[in-house]
Amino acid sequence: MMVADASARATSLVELGRRVKAASRVLATAPSTTKDAVLLGAADLLVDRTGAILTANAEDVTRAEGLGTSAPLVDRLRLTPARIEAMAGGLRQVAALADPVGEVVDGWVRPNGLRLRRVRVPLGVVAVIYESRPNVTSDAAGLCLKAGNAAFLRGSAAAISSNLVVAAALGDALEKEGLSADGVTLVKDTSRAGAVAFMRLRGSIDLLVPRGGRSLIEAVVENATVPYIIDGDGNCHVYVDASADLDAAAAIVVNGKTQRPGVCNATEALLVHRDVAVRFLPQVATALAGVALRGDAEAVALLGPGATEITDDEEWSREYLDLVLKVKVVGSLGEAVAHITRHGSGHTEAIVTRDLASATRFQLEVDAAAVAVNASTRFTDGEEFGFGAEIGISTQKLHARGPMGLRELTTTKYLVDGDGHVR
Repeated sequence: MMVADASARATSLVELGRRVKAASRVLATAPSTTKDAVLLGAADLLVDRTGAILTANAEDVTRAEGLGTSAPLVDRLRLTPARIEAMAGGLRQVAALADPVGEVVDGWVRPNGLRLRRVRVPLGVVAVIYESRPNVTSDAAGLCLKAGNAAFLRGSAAAISSNLVVAAALGDALEKEGLSADGVTLVKDTSRAGAVAFMRLRGSIDLLVPRGGRSLIEAVVENATVPYIIDGDGNCHVYVDASADLDAAAAIVVNGKTQRPGVCNATEALLVHRDVAVRFLPQVATALAGVALRGDAEAVALLGPGATEITDDEEWSREYLDLVLKVKVVGSLGEAVAHITRHGSGHTEAIVTRDLASATRFQLEVDAAAVAVNASTRFTDGEEFGFGAEIGISTQKLHARGPMGLRELTTTKYLVDGDGHVR
């Protein structure tokens, strides 16, 4: 019986893949006006269906709370009228962005008269496998559609009720403009076996983007046979330099840690130069009321009662996604960079300093998708970067790095024009 179930699941996914692939070929040539009409229509439908979306989301939230899910992770799952409006707003922003498809990246004429152009074209089928956050359903689909791609979505069991209603709105918007609803396809099977089968749909999926925690990323690395780009952990650091404005530093740390602790660009670790640690750590500990503080012995002594010492070196590499912060005292900028090099995840690192040389050195030496000076790690976000939304934040180096917007959802091809040329 188990073998039969697995075979049926694979057949179903293969058929879905064929349908999505067929839809992608039509979307690849759809004019900008049609794609924009789909996005604007989907935005209106999300707002019109707020009640249905909230009802479905309440089922997901109740189920998650019943399973003992942590408050920050429940927050990632929860939708509100304001968050649904923000999802609709994201689709409208993407509709207002320039269409990258057809953009001429460069061009030249060879000495023999052969004319070459390199132009942007859609990737085809972009698959996204993600956890918890139902806003990813609309964000990812919207970006895929604007860039002429079909969106093949596989959310988690935690958000399945919400995702189904959101995806249905996007499918209805496609059909209203004469396109196939298969252009946004949500996989209903949320089993682990189904996830592995999804990662292996060669011939159907052109790019897989996983959005989730370390276990999901490890599963993709271990099992995927399609091209993928990693939306990785966010073990993000803030380094407070000896010359830092300490009030500004405290505000940056509090914002990075507490605004939304359950997201990948939240601050997970604080490094403080020894010259200012005695003044700064008691100040920031007071400002971080309600945050569990963990650190090395020197930091714990300065943070005061309630702080606990980190004894396992591996914890310095951990992404909490919770109201927990690691704190370490360092003797120099070089020591801070070395710590980040060893324990950082390549997402976002920040320095607070009034010294231009320190800022420049930090940005040059730290290897991450985004390196900020005197700004919160929370700004590494597609909307904040002006992309309208993002399909993920890549922590690898090929073919995209950092927030992935429209251009990162295209590839290029060469158009070669001759006049009877032979070689």
